[in-house]
Amino acid sequence: MTNPTTSEIIARCQELYDDLRFTSARDWKDAEPGRKVIAHMPIYVPRELIHAAGMLPLGIMGGGDNLEVIHGDAYYQSYICRIPRSTIELGLSGRLDFVDGMIFPSICDVIRNLSGMWKMLFPEVYVKYFDVPQTYDDDIGGTFYIGEMREFLTDLEALAGRKISDDDIRTSITVYNENRRAIAELYRLRAAKPWQAPASEAYLVMRAGLTLPVEDHTRLVHDYIAAAKAEKRPIKDNSRIILTGMFCEQPPLNLIKSLELSGCYVVDDDFMLVSRWLVGDVPTDGDPVYNLSQAFLHQSMSTAAKYEPDEAEKGQFLVRAVRDTGAEGVIFASTSFCDPALLDRPMLQNVLKAADIPYIAFKYSENSGQMQPIREQAGTFVDSIKLWSAA
Repeated sequence: MTNPTTSEIIARCQELYDDLRFTSARDWKDAEPGRKVIAHMPIYVPRELIHAAGMLPLGIMGGGDNLEVIHGDAYYQSYICRIPRSTIELGLSGRLDFVDGMIFPSICDVIRNLSGMWKMLFPEVYVKYFDVPQTYDDDIGGTFYIGEMREFLTDLEALAGRKISDDDIRTSITVYNENRRAIAELYRLRAAKPWQAPASEAYLVMRAGLTLPVEDHTRLVHDYIAAAKAEKRPIKDNSRIILTGMFCEQPPLNLIKSLELSGCYVVDDDFMLVSRWLVGDVPTDGDPVYNLSQAFLHQSMSTAAKYEPDEAEKGQFLVRAVRDTGAEGVIFASTSFCDPALLDRPMLQNVLKAADIPYIAFKYSENSGQMQPIREQAGTFVDSIKLWSAA
């Protein structure tokens, strides 16, 4: 059997990306009696616990630019982001009628309200607002987070009709460690040779992991890396850019492609942090729930949706990312009305300014249709980087 090519892999990922009925997850559930699917909204949830229960975690990133929101607009005011409205649309249109549970991680007040709305609209479905610590002291935030996970495990055991053992969780941690290592390898390839693994392709490969079983996704990532390394692609005179602010409502795929066409090599980003939130391996010896808690508190990505207790550290993650990837600038691309991202941005910009790192900012929504202004703005930005770096 020949190894798949990049075009074959990306075609499969595109199919999963476009499928708003989540056929792959439906087929997984129907393959064996008793299987259950637990959906979750963006940002981090401990998918290891869902996997340990024998269930499929399904990432819901909103409806994107292929879904017309008809009913969802009636449930929310106009001055908030689009993802809750399109998520409601997915539910009311029957596209999520096979889901056994819906998890709403702690992102912002909008998502908190969406969890309550979901309980009223779909009372037969298990719904949980999954809170996370805002104090990163082990005795306070750690104890709280362990309690949240234990409560979640109790709920999953009730859904599964069986006990979830520590060994079950350790096995799942091992599987997700492998997935995180594969994704980290993909990001290293992008940073080193962005022409070999374009951001638009890597994005689709990452999105596939929200639908596929984690074991299948790890193989997919490895296949893509091997195919991307084997394929000869031309090197362009692009500027190396970091994209940030896209941690929740996802950008249209055409937005990423437009940035690439404007002359950007996107060498790092904060897309779909549910897959990259934990940095490094989670230990498998000892209490697995405690280990997941420690990883969250002390080995997790920095983002506007996460409390940053050290003021001096604020924004330094971006500076380090610029240095580590050899980036030449940062693009803040935030969803319209995204309070966490838009409130954080001025502080992050000040840090970049102090470090003499160029940046620009724009806003988008998941159904943004007109890309030309964004392409022109990004193109002007990369031109200015080339101009001043040569001066």
